[in-house]
Amino acid sequence: MAIVVDASVAASWCFSDERADSAEYVLRELPRDGGVVPGIFWYEIRNVLVVNERRGRIDPADSARFLLRLHGLRLLYDESHDEETVMALARKHMLSVYDSAYLETALRRGDSLATMDRGLAAAAEAEGVIVIH
Repeated sequence: MAIVVDASVAASWCFSDERADSAEYVLRELPRDGGVVPGIFWYEIRNVLVVNERRGRIDPADSARFLLRLHGLRLLYDESHDEETVMALARKHMLSVYDSAYLETALRRGDSLATMDRGLAAAAEAEGVIVIH
């Protein structure tokens, strides 16, 4: 079973003040279990980096290095979403469509989901997905 990694977990790998034991666990397990991200992941993580550049927490060179590290994890890029399911999950659990894409990916593939987002974690657990948080 692979781990679907959401942007909140990946962001915690970048910012030391956001570190969490569960995110570090995911990072250690990825080489063994494999990681999966929906297409939205790369836009979300780049947005996190740009926003934090504006806040002075990171500079563009550090952002570039972090993106290289992420690419080095060889996360499987999954865009095979069932759009109706994405929308239904967003409606049912009051999620953003972005968060719903992570949940739909985990459900469809039978994978676990790593997230630091409480709402997404609760929705995933309600759907029977194993959550790492």
